Amino acid sequence: MSEDKQEHAIEVHLDRLLEERGMTLAELADKVGVTHVNLSILKNGRARAVRFTTLTRLCEVLECQPGDLLSHRKN
Repeated sequence: MSEDKQEHAIEVHLDRLLEERGMTLAELADKVGVTHVNLSILKNGRARAVRFTTLTRLCEVLECQPGDLLSHRKN
């Protein structure tokens, strides 16, 4: 399997964090400074990379740590 097609084992917990904070994906995208589409790709686990600047803004806006946002699923 090529690296581009390889499945990853990282889970993104944006749904839970948004629900806990009473925030929509569109609101978060606006506050973080990324497009709604790009944030949706991340939320649905289809992103292949995340910039540290984006991760930083997500953590600042959601008042969380990277580990609250991402976890490794054991296969």
